[in-house]
Amino acid sequence: MTSASDEAPLLVQAEGPIRILRLNRPDRLNAVSLPMYQALETELESIAADFETRVVILTGAGRAFCAGADLKAHHDHEPTIEARREYIDTGQRVYRALQTLPQPVVAAVNGHAIGAGIELALSCDFVIVADEAKLRMPEVTLGTFIGGGTAYTLRRRTGHARAAELILLGRFFTAAEAESWGLANQTLPAADVLPAARELADQLAKNAPIPMRLAKRLLDRAESIDPDEALRLEAEALFVCMASEDWREGLKAFAEKRDPVYRGV
Repeated sequence: MTSASDEAPLLVQAEGPIRILRLNRPDRLNAVSLPMYQALETELESIAADFETRVVILTGAGRAFCAGADLKAHHDHEPTIEARREYIDTGQRVYRALQTLPQPVVAAVNGHAIGAGIELALSCDFVIVADEAKLRMPEVTLGTFIGGGTAYTLRRRTGHARAAELILLGRFFTAAEAESWGLANQTLPAADVLPAARELADQLAKNAPIPMRLAKRLLDRAESIDPDEALRLEAEALFVCMASEDWREGLKAFAEKRDPVYRGV
């Protein structure tokens, strides 16, 4: 189901168990705005409660993924203090909603990803990047600041030294560098990014949703818990899985040498 309005800041398309969210401000290279953040927040709330949706793909309309904040709009119409707070807080809720969404999220970075674009991608579980995309976190060079939890999403993927380099220098880097540093899972020609994301989403959608949700929750907490707590949480998750119908389906499918059909129960 695609949004009826081409002016909507977010287009939503359902393909069976996969939900595609497309940032839709191509004339502004999908620069984020308050209406875009609000639309994302509403849609992510809906997806989190929807057990029929197994995987989410986040991508951009046109030739960019997301060029970051709409600096022209901020310059032309300086926001009030209240408007600044609403914009910032809504954006931060969106990033955290992506990070904690029960379903896995694939970022199909089809073009340039600057500032908020990188922050959105880093909030996803998988990142596929167009090989000619320009990537950068320029905030410190513009007198502004990073968002989306980048201080931890970037650092845990690259380590402290690389994260400091990218945040404090604000330099451009390539898709190939992003892949080599662990920021991206794969780099491809731009035309192949969304098809590859769909293929990955198809694979994920076939997996049992209960353990995937539990694994994503544990991965989100991994750096804040000690090994004993990690072992305890894994054991609890395994107990939950073993009580599910999907556990029985997995065993039955294995014995019958066929692909399992999981229902999330």
